[in-house]
Amino acid sequence: MALRRLGRLRAVALSLVICMSLVSCSGSEISQENFEKIQTGMSLTQVTAILGEPSEASSVDVAVFSGAASKWKKGNVTITIQFINGKVVAKQLSKGGQVSR
Repeated sequence: MALRRLGRLRAVALSLVICMSLVSCSGSEISQENFEKIQTGMSLTQVTAILGEPSEASSVDVAVFSGAASKWKKGNVTITIQFINGKVVAKQLSKGGQVSR
């Protein structure tokens, strides 16, 4: 009986390790590769799935339009994404003074 429990515990622990590994590899990282995955028209939810939660965010609503800008920072790398009505319209990657769009 104790061996069965130990076996189940090992299986659960292994499953958790695999899940955590997949989550950490799935993208929530500020990098050139993930920056390139961001496409015009994506939603904030889709962007967050790739980059994780933004470090900074601001928004404004005017009549039927809403605008937002979000930043993701890690070390000397900053990704800035602008949204209009919840969709990506512009993006910028800054690495130690160099800017990519």
